[in-house]
Amino acid sequence: MSGTWLTTRAWLLMLPLLVVMISVIGRPLIDTVGLSFTDAKLVGTEGSFVGIDNYVKMISGSNFQRTLATTTWFAVVSVAAEMVIGVLAALLLNQQFRGRTALRALMILPWALPTVVNATLWRLIYNPEYGALNAALTQLGLLDAYRSWLGEPGTALAALIVADCWKNFPLVALIALAALQAVPRDITAASLVDGAGALARFRFVILPYLAGPLMVALVLRTIEAFKVFDIIWVMTRGGPANSTRTLSILVYQEAFSFQRAGSGASLALIVTLLVTLLAAGYAVLVRKTAGSAA
Repeated sequence: MSGTWLTTRAWLLMLPLLVVMISVIGRPLIDTVGLSFTDAKLVGTEGSFVGIDNYVKMISGSNFQRTLATTTWFAVVSVAAEMVIGVLAALLLNQQFRGRTALRALMILPWALPTVVNATLWRLIYNPEYGALNAALTQLGLLDAYRSWLGEPGTALAALIVADCWKNFPLVALIALAALQAVPRDITAASLVDGAGALARFRFVILPYLAGPLMVALVLRTIEAFKVFDIIWVMTRGGPANSTRTLSILVYQEAFSFQRAGSGASLALIVTLLVTLLAAGYAVLVRKTAGSAA
């Protein structure tokens, strides 16, 4: 069977999916692009053509720049913490000990729960009046009085990062744990015989097998963290004083709270472009990692 026919058959098999994707995604995307070049409001008027004014105002505005910095900081810190904690958890769960199966099942629970449930749980933990965190720190003598962790600009973003890490590190741990199963036991045993320490075994024996899967996890989590909305909206709604406002929340506020549909559409497309560039950059890294591993 020729390669041309195989390629043609593959496209024919994907045709129904492509039609659905174009219908569901293509038309709204085209409408959004057209809307971004107008000054339309959410209700009441279709708006007039303003060219690239919306894009210039959004990119040059201080709100966008501050929000981009907040989003970048949130994504970098939370993803870095999730990668480290996830790998450590995977290394622990890869060992033989009693209760390992139960612990693996419990680790999946935070990731399996809906984000709204996780956000509500952490909002209760951080509650300034009866929150478990304040009670624990006060009883341990580490805190003199209860604090409003989500109500202070200096602590709100850090509190959200902790909640996001707790929610998503199991995904990294599961990917790393699956990769650890592929590490040949004879190589590990040989490194022990040669007297390699724990750090040396991890760096030279285990890490090469983890590099590819961890790169995939890094791509997935960075993109998700960069466009995060739900957990922050439930816990702080972008406050206090916009200290936890991310780009997705800014899009929502611009389009729906302020009812500026045109500028909201332009901001949404800017965010989409940033995420696309980020995904493309990571795709190149994944390809290079896979090539070097081969």
